[in-house]
Amino acid sequence: MKDSVILERLGKGDERALDYLYKKYYRMMTKIVLTNSGTEDEAKDIFQEALLTFWQKAVSGNLVLTSKISTYLYSICLNLWRKELDRKSRLSSEVKDSEEYQTHEQEEKVRIVRECIEELGDTCKKILTYYYFDGLSMNDIAEKLEFANQDTAKTKKYKCKKRLDSLIKSKYSTRDFFD
Repeated sequence: MKDSVILERLGKGDERALDYLYKKYYRMMTKIVLTNSGTEDEAKDIFQEALLTFWQKAVSGNLVLTSKISTYLYSICLNLWRKELDRKSRLSSEVKDSEEYQTHEQEEKVRIVRECIEELGDTCKKILTYYYFDGLSMNDIAEKLEFANQDTAKTKKYKCKKRLDSLIKSKYSTRDFFD
């Protein structure tokens, strides 16, 4: 089917002409996306969006075709894919920035906690460090610090944690530390 016939049919709202374009140019147009870091689904979406754009222009009478339909569709697909890659790049950059910020924020919170733990007595410092940073069980902490049993270690940990919370709250505002 000639380009002029396709345009004429599209102008009259004949969707079979659109089906014809879809079948005829599907592989050629999706190859743009597939060879430029895209998936099959992304390629389908881009081609369908390009066809929709082409069809809307043809139906509205605003289409001035100075090249073959295939060339026109190719340029639409290429532009749409470039926009999508740019959007993905920005999103990736935003995610990376967000992850870096969260990592920095987490490191800052750990630094604050460690700093405040240093101000507690030796026993509290050991209990909290063993529990929160070294991951020791209450039983292991009780043995290491020669407490009577793990219940004693739990009670001491609870009291030390309360002191730590109070110390942090006295030195830092809620906004600084607790989001």
